[in-house]
Amino acid sequence: MRWFPILTIILTLPLAACASTRPATYLVETKGPYQLDTGDTVRVSVYGDQDLSNTYRVDDSGAIAFPLVGPVQVRGTTTKMAASRLAGALANGYMRSPDVAVEIAEYRPFFIQGEVGNSGQFPYVHGMTVRSAISVAGGFSDTADRDQAIVYRRQGEQMVKGSVDLDFPIFPGDTIVVQERWF
Repeated sequence: MRWFPILTIILTLPLAACASTRPATYLVETKGPYQLDTGDTVRVSVYGDQDLSNTYRVDDSGAIAFPLVGPVQVRGTTTKMAASRLAGALANGYMRSPDVAVEIAEYRPFFIQGEVGNSGQFPYVHGMTVRSAISVAGGFSDTADRDQAIVYRRQGEQMVKGSVDLDFPIFPGDTIVVQERWF
């Protein structure tokens, strides 16, 4: 009987080693200001000129077709940088000291596939996580891995893949893959 407490301690030590308080690390980048890319729609306000103030979609080349100045490259820029580029283009012979503001009107979509109710393309909402994206896609299928997913994200010229938990933040353009669980 006196071996029972010692045996209990010996058997629970391996389980205690499984508990971890280490912060999660991901291969995909989770920080930084939002950068415009193909599929985003921006609202451009040119103060003093209502005809130029409108919404514009970032095209496949990463530019917006802006009246008077033509295509202005905005891929990979923040909204503040895009406003500066548009103001610079307008100041080059069209307006004196243009005051331009750019804001996101509609984010590009995210994609989800695998073991969810409805795979496909869905509109992004600021602050989404993998868990909320799965909910938008109709929830888990019966055979889904309910603990993690794989996120593919473009970083510069590379597509980066990372296995993440369900509270991982997603960005527009991400592809989420919910895998089948293995018993």
